[in-house]
Amino acid sequence: MTTPEHRSGFVSFVGRPNAGKSTLTNAIVGTKVAITSSKPQTTRTVVRGIVHRPDAQLILVDTPGLHRPRTLLGERLNDLVTTTWAEVDVVAVCFPANEKPGPGDRFLVNELAKVRRTTKVAVATKTDLVGPQQLAEHLLAIQSLGEETGTDWAEIVPVSAKNGDQVGLLTDLLVGLLPDGPALYPDGELTDAPEETIVAELIREAALEGVRDELPHSIAVVVEEMGLKEGRPDDKPLLMVQANLYVERSSQKGIVIGHKGARLREVGTAARHQIAAMLGTPVYLDLHVKIAKDWQRDPRQLRKLGF
Repeated sequence: MTTPEHRSGFVSFVGRPNAGKSTLTNAIVGTKVAITSSKPQTTRTVVRGIVHRPDAQLILVDTPGLHRPRTLLGERLNDLVTTTWAEVDVVAVCFPANEKPGPGDRFLVNELAKVRRTTKVAVATKTDLVGPQQLAEHLLAIQSLGEETGTDWAEIVPVSAKNGDQVGLLTDLLVGLLPDGPALYPDGELTDAPEETIVAELIREAALEGVRDELPHSIAVVVEEMGLKEGRPDDKPLLMVQANLYVERSSQKGIVIGHKGARLREVGTAARHQIAAMLGTPVYLDLHVKIAKDWQRDPRQLRKLGF
């Protein structure tokens, strides 16, 4: 009797900032593994979401959005993206349906064309925001961009992660493009990011959500201490988390703390709920805001903050 074939491999979602990559990752995995925000440049680490199926294991690598860098942080994020492309089995480029493919997309697809061996898929995201006519034009524009850059799309798939439209179909197509192989992660594991990284990202997401356009990526979060409180009964654990939010200037510190600390309390409450939901334990969160002057441009500060 032959055993049924099993596929496993890595798929990277790429696209310019805010193209819907993290939302799509979360929709395919079925839980929140990547932080999402209405702000571009939210993702700073490469998150791996893991999809377990009887016939396959699909490992999703969510990278930062590729952009023309203005800071040392920007350059490091771009290096992370291009290194990832060469190491995965499939790269899926996300093109939001409510925006025409522009110079940023062309720059990205041109860079991707240099990576020869990797299979390339185009995904039209956010299809819930457009009508059938606009979507048809968008799919043709994606096809043309492939032809002009010498990129051979294995598939062009429209999806809405928000409504769940065609998410299952996309998952099946991606699985079909993976090589045969055994499972690479234990069953039930949804991400290989360490818990401290997940906690720091959830705090950063909560902090970004309320400040809108005032300081999009000048916030870094470092978890200084994390562990279960000693002396608690086993059935009533409490996770103690002490974390620092770093901003670049004192004016930003004021924005994050808010009037009489109101803003920081909101951030703490939102982050606490998310962390407790993800780790399954009640959380006590102790947050402090500190200034790391111009950290995005300073190699020493970047190292200290984990970049």
